[in-house]
Amino acid sequence: MSATELCLTQRCFNWAALDANAREALLQRPTQRVSSELKATVDAIIAAVRSEGDAAVVRYTQQFDCADVTTLRYPSERIAAQVAKLDARTKAAIDTAYGTIRKFHAAQQPQNIRLETAPGIECELRYTPMNAVGLYIPGGTAVLPSTALMLGVPAQLAGCPRVVLVSPPNQQGELAPALLYAAQKCGITEIYRCGGAQAIAALAYGTESIAKVNKIFGPGNSFVTAAKQAVSQDPAGAAIDMPAGPSELMVIADSGANPAYVAADLLSQAEHGADSQVLLLTDSDTQLAAVQQQLEQQLAQLSRASTAAQALANSALIQVRDLAEAVSISQSYAPEHLSVQTENAEQLAEQLTNVGSLFIGAFTPESGGDYATGTNHVLPTYGFADTVSSLGLLDFYRRYTSQKATREGLAGLADAIVALAEAEGLDAHARAVTVRLQESNS
Repeated sequence: MSATELCLTQRCFNWAALDANAREALLQRPTQRVSSELKATVDAIIAAVRSEGDAAVVRYTQQFDCADVTTLRYPSERIAAQVAKLDARTKAAIDTAYGTIRKFHAAQQPQNIRLETAPGIECELRYTPMNAVGLYIPGGTAVLPSTALMLGVPAQLAGCPRVVLVSPPNQQGELAPALLYAAQKCGITEIYRCGGAQAIAALAYGTESIAKVNKIFGPGNSFVTAAKQAVSQDPAGAAIDMPAGPSELMVIADSGANPAYVAADLLSQAEHGADSQVLLLTDSDTQLAAVQQQLEQQLAQLSRASTAAQALANSALIQVRDLAEAVSISQSYAPEHLSVQTENAEQLAEQLTNVGSLFIGAFTPESGGDYATGTNHVLPTYGFADTVSSLGLLDFYRRYTSQKATREGLAGLADAIVALAEAEGLDAHARAVTVRLQESNS
């Protein structure tokens, strides 16, 4: 790829020069522009899996991943053989990441609550782990053992009785040693070779090989995300963690930021996939020009330069009036990842609440959160970060309540319950109270 071609991948804008429509178009995620085209394909795949089961999943796996796959379950002996190939350095890195992720998530353990809300009335809030969870680990152009840790560690800590891992195989029908070792660390033994919308459908509805799960976790491309949203809207399907689609990163940088750091962070997310989106907001025209130059230099050195360049074509370097305007844009965009590389980064970060995960300061690369700082890298995309939380331990639990009343406790609340029931015209509700008190007096 020539320097000229690299320059063409970068889009530079002055926010003040754009009208409202141009600003909205500039911040639109690339996948949102083609989502209507995805729906018919995803719906057809889901329907095929529901009607044909394993046969459909195998057929799609042969079409998209490996022509030789005939069975979905990954045999335990092949898992062991793959893990045995893993080099010591990668194994040590996974061990380190497992430790930090486990430490951060273990601190999130929920506590049951029991208290007396009125004399003779005892209420409880209780937590129980999800019975069966499906963990989707993206494959294809990149191997992601880190995602297996991000999903597997909290599932392990929660004590979910059944944990299923699915991931698309390579062209030889194998899953990567690093992925399988990460799964082993998390105690996962039920592993299947399939990906895409077909894997989501199999988890949600079940097939001959893959029993249905209650909730599906994990990021994926636009097809996976569309499939997750579809099955979550079907009562017969499964719950999902969040809309976690193609990666996105916004960087807020001032004139004092290191342009090499900024460019490196932008490229670290651009290389995820052609449908990723990265954005720079800066109040400095010299910073914008320096980052542009760094992008050209660093992009040329990447093994995934072509993929990153395609992502940059959906991205933008934006000059803003000041950092207050940058905050306003970020809050509206609600990025999955947000890097703050300014002089007073910690103070500025206090204003930035609509975000999946924050990276504060010059020495906090986004890739740290992707791998080993301890926070979870499964985060809301598509702008859902203003309402949806980053993945955590609580997502692997259900909470429910209980209550217990003595006769005296019920009597003490009787007037309030009966009055409210009568105000709503629900006589049977009122009678459920009065009949108990009347009978106990006779």
